[in-house]
Amino acid sequence: MGELDQLEEVIGKLKEMLQAMKYGSITLVVQDGKIIQLEKNEKVRLK
Repeated sequence: MGELDQLEEVIGKLKEMLQAMKYGSITLVVQDGKIIQLEKNEKVRLK
């Protein structure tokens, strides 16, 4: 898998995560200049 393929995969996953959450944060974990992990911290607001 090339760098461009990896970047496209990361962007696709980010889009999915963003569309599925209302409140929270997404953290990119980088190692040796490459994104190795995405972490999603989602908040649920109770009214």
